Amino acid sequence: MDRALRRMTRKPKIRIGGASGFWGDSSVAAPQLVGKGDIDYLVFDYLAETTMAILAAMRAKNPELGYATDFVDIAMRATLRDIAAKGIKVVSNAGGINPQGCAAALETLARELEVDIRIAVVEGDDVTSLLPELRAAGQCDMFSGAPLPEKVLSANAYLGALPVARALGEGADIVITGRCVDSAVTLGPLIHEFGWQANDYDLLAAGSLAGHIIECGCQATGGLFTDWQRVEDWANIGYPIVECFPDGRFAVTKPPGTGGLIDPAAVAEQLLYEIGDPAAYILPDVVCDFRHVRIEREAGDRVMVSGAKGLPSTDTYKVSATYADGYRSSGTLVIVGIDAVAKARRTGEAILARTRTIFRTLNIVDYTATNIEVIGAETLYGPHARGAQSREVMLRVTVNHPDRKALEIFAREIAPAGTSWSPGTTGPAGARPQASPLIKQVAFTLPKHKVPVTLTVGGRSLPVAMPVDGGYVPETAAPEPALPPASPSDVVAMPLIKLASARSGDKGNVSNIGVIARRPDFLPVLLERLTPERVKDYFAHLVEGKVERFLLPGIGAMNFLLHEALNGGGPASMRLDPLGKGMAQMLLDMEIDVPAALARELEP
Repeated sequence: MDRALRRMTRKPKIRIGGASGFWGDSSVAAPQLVGKGDIDYLVFDYLAETTMAILAAMRAKNPELGYATDFVDIAMRATLRDIAAKGIKVVSNAGGINPQGCAAALETLARELEVDIRIAVVEGDDVTSLLPELRAAGQCDMFSGAPLPEKVLSANAYLGALPVARALGEGADIVITGRCVDSAVTLGPLIHEFGWQANDYDLLAAGSLAGHIIECGCQATGGLFTDWQRVEDWANIGYPIVECFPDGRFAVTKPPGTGGLIDPAAVAEQLLYEIGDPAAYILPDVVCDFRHVRIEREAGDRVMVSGAKGLPSTDTYKVSATYADGYRSSGTLVIVGIDAVAKARRTGEAILARTRTIFRTLNIVDYTATNIEVIGAETLYGPHARGAQSREVMLRVTVNHPDRKALEIFAREIAPAGTSWSPGTTGPAGARPQASPLIKQVAFTLPKHKVPVTLTVGGRSLPVAMPVDGGYVPETAAPEPALPPASPSDVVAMPLIKLASARSGDKGNVSNIGVIARRPDFLPVLLERLTPERVKDYFAHLVEGKVERFLLPGIGAMNFLLHEALNGGGPASMRLDPLGKGMAQMLLDMEIDVPAALARELEP
């Protein structure tokens, strides 16, 4: 049977519900999608980079853990009977760094609920055993260039969707993976159902985009949307569903009767979330080109997405490794009254000065890092802050140290501030802050041929043949289109939010900010006025590296990459916003020059 005929015998469409954007997402998601979503597949993404660090710490304490326990204890316990009755299949990367442990816990639950299910486990992502060889060969972190640490807690390659498709082909009802890219839990079912092949690059890119849109839960249905006032019924917000077709097109929708918002702008924000160069979004199965994607409104709660293009994959996997680097503690106090901001800063400095004196007396080394933040004074805004006159702030002092005992001293010296220094010092809790292991990450690439992938299903362990040769050839960066000057000399300064919506995300120590023009005629103004140089200058107090800009003409958008922007990023960062969630919100407050005629049109 040739490929065309084979596809004609498949289902005309597949509905996939995204029930989790991270470990800790709401317990209402799975029951909502199973009960009202009319879905064929229920997929879960749990493994943010920070989550892998948490799972590594869990497994260090208890070898039976290391997986996202909420998947079994909450989501599956609430829905497994209905899933089996309706014939819904499940794909989840809840396995974390212990997928077999996750599967064993799910099997125990199934027996308890008297549900007959066939579970498959995808493994091979754990590459810890290769680290001595890689360290000896001089392997370094792909971002910082630092050598691999001597003691690593975990090291996992980001696998793709082909093993998931193979598991479904073996009759699995539920597929549990370890580390895989977020979108693979959606792309795998589409490969299986539609008969897509490993070299159907445009289709693989389209399916990856569908997965990317729903991988963060309600972020596709109005969550984190710039125009949040338009989003109805937050408490009952609908979780996303993609209705996918064999030609790669898909509609984004949500269960009937739920809150939230299905809107092209909200979906566009999610498209831009946590991507780099939109012409080369690198995944294990395909390199995606999203520059000319189209997002079009349809009747009802529904938008149609099309136009993704694909290129051959690379011959490497990305690997994320975690390691312990001492301990961290954060202490907080509330300061009330006149000059609260100045009093809070002086209090934080005094705590550090006093504890350093104690350290010297006891022959304890200094902190490896410290950070003082005054919440309510807009510390993250730096020179753009407007909170200097706040009369009610929270002081947050964060410290790192190689010795837990040093942080016990730090914790002991927080509370005395309540009677020693600033008037108006108080706090909502009396407990001393605790020291916790500081888990950091390194990332590097590894040839695919060094990562054998296996599948366990029905008591059998099967090797999964994976394409390893790649074939991706980076394109020469295309110059930005030449545009006529957008702004005459008669201009008015207006906040960016008047002309655009935006969303920010992170990859390690890199922050990305996607900016979408509210109207096509706004884009020339944005291209002229919102330059990488201006963005770099605006965030000079936070961004240590370069700023790049990439265009997405299909949706009238641009994506900025801000390098070395997050104080190390993830668990390494000491900032109040370690993942750069607020970067877009800060940028939307930046004023840009707008032609006076357009400004008059935009004024309320």
